[in-house]
Amino acid sequence: MNPGEQPAVELDQNVAVVRLSDCIQLMQADLVHANPAPDNLAHPVSDVLMYDPMDEWTSIEDRIILAVGLSCGSPDFDQLLHRASNSNAAAVIVKAHGASLDQLRSAAVRHSLAVLVAPDNADWTRLVALARASVMGAAVDSVSGVRLGDLYAFANAAASITSGAASIVDPLGRVLGYSTLPGQPIDELRRVTTLSLQEIKPPAFDADFKIVYASGSAVLIPAADDEMARLALAVRAGGELLGSIWIIDPGDDKRQAALEALNRMAPLAGLHMLHARSASDFGERRNGDLIRTLMDDPVHASFAAAQLGLDAAQGLAVAAFSVSRPESGSLESVREFHRLLHLVTTVCNIQFKTSHSALIGSVVYALLPGGGTSPRTAHRRVAQEIAAYAHTISAYPIIAAVGGIAPRLEDLPRSRAEALQTQQYLLHRHAAIPGGSGGPAATAGLFEDHRIPLNLLKIGAFIEHNGLAELDDIARIQAHDADQQTDYLATLRAYLTSNGNISAMAARLHVHNNTVRYRVGRLAKDFNLDLDDPQQRLWLWLRLTTMDLAPGVTPPAAEQGPLPEQDRA
Repeated sequence: MNPGEQPAVELDQNVAVVRLSDCIQLMQADLVHANPAPDNLAHPVSDVLMYDPMDEWTSIEDRIILAVGLSCGSPDFDQLLHRASNSNAAAVIVKAHGASLDQLRSAAVRHSLAVLVAPDNADWTRLVALARASVMGAAVDSVSGVRLGDLYAFANAAASITSGAASIVDPLGRVLGYSTLPGQPIDELRRVTTLSLQEIKPPAFDADFKIVYASGSAVLIPAADDEMARLALAVRAGGELLGSIWIIDPGDDKRQAALEALNRMAPLAGLHMLHARSASDFGERRNGDLIRTLMDDPVHASFAAAQLGLDAAQGLAVAAFSVSRPESGSLESVREFHRLLHLVTTVCNIQFKTSHSALIGSVVYALLPGGGTSPRTAHRRVAQEIAAYAHTISAYPIIAAVGGIAPRLEDLPRSRAEALQTQQYLLHRHAAIPGGSGGPAATAGLFEDHRIPLNLLKIGAFIEHNGLAELDDIARIQAHDADQQTDYLATLRAYLTSNGNISAMAARLHVHNNTVRYRVGRLAKDFNLDLDDPQQRLWLWLRLTTMDLAPGVTPPAAEQGPLPEQDRA
């Protein structure tokens, strides 16, 4: 074996018996053990069984039984526990459906049987797949030399067996793992995809992927242009497509052996990919819960920080990222959110050598460290870089905003609020630019970059929430414009923008000075405005400014030339 090579995977699998504790650890399915004890945790597990009370009772010794449709306290559940205990089953998985943990623990102890409680919203089909993968997985782990779910190590093993550089790709086109063995030839496509961890074209629109998915065995994808030929295999578990393995063609003399090895590798690849996906889902949920606690619950923030291994000594800033698309419930939008999470995690890892990020709702949050010589410069660079990568994951822009640095964990809610306020402001400003132009600078920034408009927005919210805008001068002008099809509000805005300078206002509106004087005179007379009063001017300007900044307000129309005499205002 060459230096740096991983041990070859044993393709002759003998399913070994593992302990219940191993299965629970490998499943990572949010299971709660109602009655953990050394004897039941050490119980051997050989298989998984979906329980149906109408079926004939088969041999279930050492099996994990899934109690589908049963609830604690029902006669069928009590009968299942009795029969499972007498048959030396390894454990029963059940959903609580309102039963307390004490009730479940009492039933488990009474029958001397391990009872695992799954979340009420858990998918039974997924639990079966995870349980079976865990039973086989521990045995695979012990004979292959590759930790179950470590797709980089598995890619190295696959590359060693097939004599070609390997990549593992999910159905969305994300590169989940790739080999790093020295000396194996690669092409530019391989370099680009391993650098970005993303296929150039989504698999759904790629002819080569369609060929691979349609085949029940490994296939040869001929070379195209300057690219090398590849061997590829679709990986499935229980009929579900998990992804594919791609091997750079090792050459005519080794190709057939490599294709056969790939086919033998298929079940093992499915176990690794299924477990990697489960571990990823579990990790994302855990990260999301802990980061949400940090941002929403100051009382328990220190506990969450300890669970994350977070160093908050030099402060932290909350960054918020979202894809600005009109609809957020489609399958494609969900995929974009997860691609955004991967992008944020990758960029933060490169910039800060660590990443604490999570997808919460439709926003990806990241906790950025506040240390270093110029942390805000680093924060701005990360926000702008992620916004600039928008085209790689979506046809819509990414809105990226960073709140202020929180010196203490208890201050993180404020940083999150600042990030969301800045993000909303950037989104509104980007939408107000015709054609969505403006580039990364229009969609990324720090809270302090926009402190003045954000503070004005708070003033606008205060005015609105306290009823200070009801029936004031601006409200009366708006109502008159809407009713009479006049343009008094635009005239007032131009007057205040020009600080009352008639010549500047005429140039702005592209009309004669006398026309401006006429319009301003009509405005002051019809609405009884004293435009020489500085306090009145301040109020009018404050109202107009906060209205223009507020999200959801249509930007002012382009200024016009002279209106018909009867409509001049």
